[in-house]
Amino acid sequence: MLDLNADLGEGMGDDTAMLALVTSANVACGGHAGDRATMRAACEEAAALGVRVGAHVGYPDRDNFGRTFVDLAEAVLLSHISDQLGELTDIAAAAGTTVSYVKPHGALYHAAGSHPPHARAVVTLARSAGLAVVGAPGSLDLDLAREAGLTSIAEGFADRAYTPLGSLVPRTEPGAVLHDPRAIAARVADLTRTGTLTAVDGSRVRLDVRTICVHGDTPGAVAIATRVRAELERVGLTPVPFS
Repeated sequence: MLDLNADLGEGMGDDTAMLALVTSANVACGGHAGDRATMRAACEEAAALGVRVGAHVGYPDRDNFGRTFVDLAEAVLLSHISDQLGELTDIAAAAGTTVSYVKPHGALYHAAGSHPPHARAVVTLARSAGLAVVGAPGSLDLDLAREAGLTSIAEGFADRAYTPLGSLVPRTEPGAVLHDPRAIAARVADLTRTGTLTAVDGSRVRLDVRTICVHGDTPGAVAIATRVRAELERVGLTPVPFS
């Protein structure tokens, strides 16, 4: 079974259209983007559609959209992301839904994959609330989550290019973000069939994932998500929320 998720509640893109296509919504909690209004709108729509809600926690760095590493002490980072989760949890409850998982955003997502203090902060947060953790295959935060007895969900990205080592091509490099809905859908179908995809150098990279992300702020995100979902349904893998 495969889940389809999107980063939403960021105050950009078409959240309503995306929520009609995905099975999980990573809702920005005010760190890198979003506010109470965008959180409430995303949670209410997700609740109406039966879409799972996750906390898309990030560095308190709205100027850089959370895409720059911030060297915070573990306790300081934990305080920031705890506040973010707390606010989203309250808003989700008022909207008639619950927060089911934690997915770090941007630079924190990458740091949690290999930087022990920030990985521990993310897992401590998830453990305190009994939530699953979404991260990159083989990442440190997923390893720590499993050790803590939490559900760990490995994620692949539909609209991002990969290096031969299985990491994302940095956004600062040409071709890091993919835009052709047809090519992206074919790539996702290939991944679901083979467990591998083609890296930027033409080699094949293994990615064992349980959820696929389409970024809500990518230009043409709705067209991409529409095509990806249609292709998954065509090959008999209608997306379902992970469990």
